[in-house]
Amino acid sequence: MVRGKRVLVDVDPLRVDRFRRLWAAGIVTALGAQLTAVVVPLQIYDFSGSSAYVGLAGLVGLAPMAVAALWGGVLADLRDRRRVLLVTTIGIAVTSSLLWAQAWANLRSVGVLLVLVGVQQALFGANTAVNRAVTPRLVPPELLPAANALQSTVVLSAGIAGPLLAGALLPVVGSRTLYLADAVTICATVWAVWRLPALPPVATGGRRQAASLRHIADGVRLVTRRQVLLVVYLSDFAALSLGLPTALFPQLAAETFHASDIGVLYAAVSAGGVLAGLFSGAFARVRRHGVAVAVSVTVWGLAVAGFGLAHSLVSAVAWLLAAGGALLALGVFRKTVLQSAVPDEMRGRLQGIDTVVAAGGPRLGDLLHGTVGAGLGVTWTVTGGGVLTVAAALLLLLLSPGFRRHRAPLGV
Repeated sequence: MVRGKRVLVDVDPLRVDRFRRLWAAGIVTALGAQLTAVVVPLQIYDFSGSSAYVGLAGLVGLAPMAVAALWGGVLADLRDRRRVLLVTTIGIAVTSSLLWAQAWANLRSVGVLLVLVGVQQALFGANTAVNRAVTPRLVPPELLPAANALQSTVVLSAGIAGPLLAGALLPVVGSRTLYLADAVTICATVWAVWRLPALPPVATGGRRQAASLRHIADGVRLVTRRQVLLVVYLSDFAALSLGLPTALFPQLAAETFHASDIGVLYAAVSAGGVLAGLFSGAFARVRRHGVAVAVSVTVWGLAVAGFGLAHSLVSAVAWLLAAGGALLALGVFRKTVLQSAVPDEMRGRLQGIDTVVAAGGPRLGDLLHGTVGAGLGVTWTVTGGGVLTVAAALLLLLLSPGFRRHRAPLGV
């Protein structure tokens, strides 16, 4: 079959055994991770009786995750990526086991939970940076967009199924069993990583180098000197900070829709991404990846603006589905640019920076939307954020000729 004619999801990367094993294991692990993501805030609220502590958990995890992502990116460039990925994956499994242990011991300590969340998020940040740098070493360049689409679809699917499964199982089996299930499911990824071949650094010929802050600075300098990389980061940050109104979903559910509709609002964005993933084979036809990033951000902003004006649940969900599809496309093209437009010896550091941007944008967005929404109201804040996102995307595209001209390298 001619790749350029494909429309439905491109499964050719699954023909590569090592990628297929890692992807399949990721399905199980992502589902288990969602169980913990639901149980932790519920436990914190149960122990403290305060939503402030629930919000603190997100803040506590941000700084360790950001630092570890940057450092993990350096290690991915200087060490065997398989070994770093294996260590961080095992570390996440151990942390999940400790979460199970505190629930089994009935410690009822918010402090213990916050410490474990911080450690887990640090390991997750490093693991994510390394994992994304591994993908280009597992599949040929022309399969990178399809591989990224498959991985993104798994994450979004788990974001829908995991919370539903946790909500159904929690009253039946309790938090301890869900923590244990998370720890067990991570073993699938441990096995898949164990089966990977050695992935030593290319530029150093496999020689061991000491990681330092200088290596992080080298990654930052590369971003500031390469217009296409800088604009990709800025575009993604604009989309996630200006146009991600999830902090206002509770208020929208209470004032515009019904309180019981909040779960539908949260799931709609992920569902839109999954639907787009089913037709992601068309991404292989796109050659101008810089323009594709800008178009994705623009569509995302327009859909969010439309969502802000919606007065019925049906129209709101329709706009969020469109937004989710645009977000998946943004993720696919962003990752592909960052994986293909830099030399292999810098991919880890670039993925570390990307992990920080991808995590920091939504958190800043929550702060902005929550603060502005309290003063201007939900409609003005959500729609205004969408309009600002579109303006930012078009301005970056207009001011960045290198970004407009960027095309996929030969073979991608």
